[in-house]
Amino acid sequence: MSEELPFDPYNPNCQSRQVLDQIGDRWTVLIIGALAERPARYSELAETVGGISPRMLSKTLKALERDGLIVRRAYAEVPPRVTYELSASGRELRPVLLALDGWVRTHMPEVLVARSRFDGEASSVTG
Repeated sequence: MSEELPFDPYNPNCQSRQVLDQIGDRWTVLIIGALAERPARYSELAETVGGISPRMLSKTLKALERDGLIVRRAYAEVPPRVTYELSASGRELRPVLLALDGWVRTHMPEVLVARSRFDGEASSVTG
């Protein structure tokens, strides 16, 4: 008899679904990618992750910290300094997200062709 897994992201009521949703979020992917090489300050992340609003960056950083994927370090300095870095769990997630990044870079031309073809077919059916 097989043992039931304690967390099942296919179950909409399972808490693991929330973590999967967070990991699959575009801002999470980009922030973890930005932190892959070294810790960064908020302003560095805002500059690296183009298009993210200050509110969304703050919200995503808090969610990643809550889930234990990043560590926030506040230094008792004047002026105050705060850095963000990947936790051990975040570092384990890094290769998965880097593979996703590589897939996007490799297959984006195919995706654009498929979108164009689909959009052309959809407009000929509706128009």
